[in-house]
Amino acid sequence: MAAMKPRTGDGPMEVTKEGRSLIMRVPIDGGGRLVLELNKEEANSLKECLVGVTQG
Repeated sequence: MAAMKPRTGDGPMEVTKEGRSLIMRVPIDGGGRLVLELNKEEANSLKECLVGVTQG
């Protein structure tokens, strides 16, 4: 079971490594942050998708 962590409120977009997972925190409109837990394969797929739409 994951440890309970206090809410950190708004903040910058960031990615941290926690154990085997990557934790991505993205600020959202209206306050707060969207928190996603990704593995390496999911992070690489996200990278490919983002590169695909930002180039060109």
